[in-house]
Amino acid sequence: MRRLIALMAALFSVALTAPPALAEDGYDLWLRYRPLPAAQSAALPAAVLAGEQDPTIRAAAQELERALAGYRGGQAGSGQGAILLGTASAPQIAAQRLPLSGLGEEGYLLRSVTVGGKPVTVIAANRPAGVLYGAYALIRRMQLGQPLAGLDITDRPKVKLRILNHWDNLDRSVERGYSGQSIWDWWRLPDAKDPRYIDYARANASLGINGTVLNNVNAKAESLTAPYIAKAAAVADTLRPYGIKVYLSARFSAPIELGGLKTADPLDPAVRAWWKAKADEIYRTIPDFGGFLVKANSEGQPGPRDYHRTHADGANALAAAVAPHGGIVMWRAFVYAETDPEDRAKQAYTEFKPVDGKFADNVLVQVKNGAIDFQPREPFHPLFGAMPKTPMMVEFQITKEYLGFSTHLVYLGGLFAETLEADTFAKGRGSSVAKVIDGSLDNHRMSGIAGVANIGSDRNWSGSVFDQANWYAFGRLAWNPNADPRAVAGEWAGLTFTPDPAFVQPTVQMMMASRQAAVDYMTPLGLAHLMATGHHYGPGPWVSDLARPEWNPTYYHRADAKGIGFDRTRTGSNAVAQYAPPVARRFADPDKTGEDLLLWFHHVSWDRRMADGSTLWDTLVRRYDRGVAGVATMRRQWDALRPYVDAERWEHTASFLAVQQREAQWWRDASIAYFRSISGRPLPAGVAEPAHPLDWYKAQSFPFAPGN
Repeated sequence: MRRLIALMAALFSVALTAPPALAEDGYDLWLRYRPLPAAQSAALPAAVLAGEQDPTIRAAAQELERALAGYRGGQAGSGQGAILLGTASAPQIAAQRLPLSGLGEEGYLLRSVTVGGKPVTVIAANRPAGVLYGAYALIRRMQLGQPLAGLDITDRPKVKLRILNHWDNLDRSVERGYSGQSIWDWWRLPDAKDPRYIDYARANASLGINGTVLNNVNAKAESLTAPYIAKAAAVADTLRPYGIKVYLSARFSAPIELGGLKTADPLDPAVRAWWKAKADEIYRTIPDFGGFLVKANSEGQPGPRDYHRTHADGANALAAAVAPHGGIVMWRAFVYAETDPEDRAKQAYTEFKPVDGKFADNVLVQVKNGAIDFQPREPFHPLFGAMPKTPMMVEFQITKEYLGFSTHLVYLGGLFAETLEADTFAKGRGSSVAKVIDGSLDNHRMSGIAGVANIGSDRNWSGSVFDQANWYAFGRLAWNPNADPRAVAGEWAGLTFTPDPAFVQPTVQMMMASRQAAVDYMTPLGLAHLMATGHHYGPGPWVSDLARPEWNPTYYHRADAKGIGFDRTRTGSNAVAQYAPPVARRFADPDKTGEDLLLWFHHVSWDRRMADGSTLWDTLVRRYDRGVAGVATMRRQWDALRPYVDAERWEHTASFLAVQQREAQWWRDASIAYFRSISGRPLPAGVAEPAHPLDWYKAQSFPFAPGN
């Protein structure tokens, strides 16, 4: 302890080096370590003390030093305290006799103590990753101006696997990517490691994200060849100190394409031997490799059903290969038939429910938040709560394939929370999706949450500054699925811009309203999949000529002269029966379903009376108008916030809001023009005519839309 006090005294006098000044272009994300007000800066600890020579502990200490230097504007620390960080095995931490036993491997403790008469903030954990997460938690407090005295905080993640899925291809294109090329420069790896990889790791570690799938779920077999394993290993080496494991998407037919086998049948001994040898090869190069993500028998991808095997058969073959190394398999449940299905929304349940309990212990089934495909609003997927014997992961899409790409301001924290809070009633009231995926509902040791990344080579990482908030919200809700999305939005706004309440409060109001506005001008009242073909950019509710029925928007809205909506009750596809009885009864009754999901579950008359007495047709039109008005309100709100934001990021956001308002109007006009042609109803009194005839909207073409 005397040596610790002496070291503290020496470090109090050491000036920390300030980071180089950068343009406010969004690169720093929420890790903007800018000078704090003098009084706040003076109260900061003067030194960072870390005695353990562990790469993750060093990363935590360096991040704290970087933050403190930035907050002080490069001036020497003048505070009266220090930050002491380490694991339970460090003598200085052990001397404090801290209650760390309940923190697991990734939890942390922040506590204010006194050592030798001097104040010390302790960051302690059982493992280095917990120390790293604790360091970022303390940085958040400092940056937001929250009290640093009297700390006694413990926290640990509720979900074990918190993983980003990169839909990145080997040529650096990104499927559904709207922020430039892939950040993984496969051509130059493994020899040239972009320094950006470290900043990527820092950002993810600050949120508690602990895994990343490097390549697209529509995988190329080449990803599993020796040269690409070496490239993945170079990325893994960079990410490892930040507590992040790498995973790879595996192509199910790789034994044929790479191994020269005549089959990929998961029950064939030669196929299983090939996967075992491949896993052994990967783990020799990447000892802490996380495992495989697999998309099978969906959208043309090969899979076990090609050999009349189940998804459990397919998953278990790969699981057996990685199990000796502690690896896992994440098997996606996004499947739908090649032929005309009764209801695409039912396909996953139909194929996966019968094999509940037949998956190996190291397999998780990864399920999209809704049963269709990342729509602006969907009911929660019926598989949640329906497979109690199988660990389930929820898959969210952070990149906004169906929500205006990167130019529309749509905060997804509310969408994530809406799914996580949904009650499956699998074991009675309170059986939320969050409890399914954190493992607590069915006592699973494995748990996970995945997000399809919106990260690219753009300087601001995600295409727009406000799309960074969706990366942030995913990470914070992955750590704690019960987190309040409004509080998360406020946290992000305060870290990314300024914690001044005069800025944060209206910004949060704007963010929280943004998703409903997008739903209103794109897919109101439970409509879905009205986007144009392929690229999913802009409206296309009239599309009906695609090869497969379920690719057509007309398949989903089923509008005719009498009404609109997809009947998923007993008189239709009966998809409601896939939910637990209390949920099924609510969704089956149009008076109880709720207006936000009405047309998802019901085909109703254009003249149906809604809660306020208006007809469905009038309500539909006014929802479109409400969505456009919502974007106009956001523009006004952003205009008023100009004094709080640097010119570069303010102008960037303002220009995108102008795009969003123009495109919201386009969505509104095109959709109303089309549905009026079907319904034969006049526009409600006082409602403006669409700007162009319907044929004009149908003629729009966008062959070079990004991310397709």
